[in-house]
Amino acid sequence: MSSPSPRIGFDLERQAGQPQMLAVEYGHDPVQWAEQHQESLRMAVAEHGAVLVRGLALRDPAEVADVFHGLVPGGLMPDREAFAARQPYLDGVYSSLKWPANQSMCMHHELSYALEFPGLMLFGCLQAPSAGGVTGVADSRAVLNALPRDIVERFESEGWLLTRSYNEDIGASYEEAFGVDDRAAVEEYCRAHAIEFEWQPDGELRTRQRRPAVVRHPLTGERCWFNQIAFLSEWTIAPEVREYLVDVYGADGLPFNTRFGNGEPIGKDIVALLNDVYEANTLRTPWESGDLMLVDNIRMAHSREAYEGPREVLVGMAEPRNVFDLVTEDGAR
Repeated sequence: MSSPSPRIGFDLERQAGQPQMLAVEYGHDPVQWAEQHQESLRMAVAEHGAVLVRGLALRDPAEVADVFHGLVPGGLMPDREAFAARQPYLDGVYSSLKWPANQSMCMHHELSYALEFPGLMLFGCLQAPSAGGVTGVADSRAVLNALPRDIVERFESEGWLLTRSYNEDIGASYEEAFGVDDRAAVEEYCRAHAIEFEWQPDGELRTRQRRPAVVRHPLTGERCWFNQIAFLSEWTIAPEVREYLVDVYGADGLPFNTRFGNGEPIGKDIVALLNDVYEANTLRTPWESGDLMLVDNIRMAHSREAYEGPREVLVGMAEPRNVFDLVTEDGAR
C-alpha cells in the first residue's frame, strides 16, 4: 500500500491500478505548501511520472494559479494549437478542453503535435463530477513496449501526420488555436512551427504537420511512445458524429485526423489496438474537489473519461520542449 520514498522527502501511497498519491493533512495553506515542497514534489513526479496530491483543498482559480506558479518558478506556457476551445482564467491557467461530457477523451500527450509542447502538466480540481470524469494516466514506456514491433518501427521511421481543417462550426478556430487574427500572422506562425498550410476557397484553413511518434525522455533517455495518433483519429470519434462530419465537410475536411508520416491512412484496426494498449496500462483515481495532480507529459499520457454532473478541472502547462530535440536516432523529422 505505502511505498516510502525518503529521497523525495515524503511518503507516497500507491494502490493497484492507481497513480501515486500524496495525502496532505487538511489545514495547510496550499500556496505556502506548494512553495515549501516544490523540489520534493517535482522529484516525485520525475520518479513516478504522475503524482496526485489530496488534502490541499484548492478553492478557486486564483489559488490554483498561485499554487501552479509556486511549483513552476519558470512560469506557465500559453495554450497554442489546441483542437478545442479552453476558457482562459489568469496567469496561464485554463479550463479543461470544452469537450462533450458524454464522450471520453482517450489517452494522449498534450500538444504532442506541436513544435513546442509542455514537459509538465498541472491539474487542479475545483469541482469533482458526481460520476466519472477521471483523468487517467498511462506510462508511455510501457505502452511502447506493449505495441507490436512492426507498428512501432513504422511510426518511428516515418513519424505521424496530423491534418486539421479549421472552421467556425466545430473545434477551435484558427484565431483561437494560433492566438492571431489575420492571415499573414497565421502564415507566419505556421512557417515558424513547421506546419504546412492551405487556404480554401471559402476562406477556411487546412494544415498538415508531421511529427515524431517516439521520443527520448530528456532526463532518462528512455524511449517513450509520444503522440496523439489514436485520440485525433477519425476512428476515435463517435461513429454517428464522424458520419455527420464527413457528410457536412467531406472526408478531407474533418476538423482533425491522423495518418502515417508518409500520408497513408491509418486503419481502424490500428487505432483500436492503440486504444486497447492504453486501456491495459491506465491508472485512474476519481477526482475529489480540491485535488492537485502533476503529470510528466512525456513519461505519461493522460485521458478524460465521460462524466455526469458539473466538473471543473483547471489546467496549467510548463517546461516547454521542442519535440525535434527529443527525436530518437531512427525517428523521422
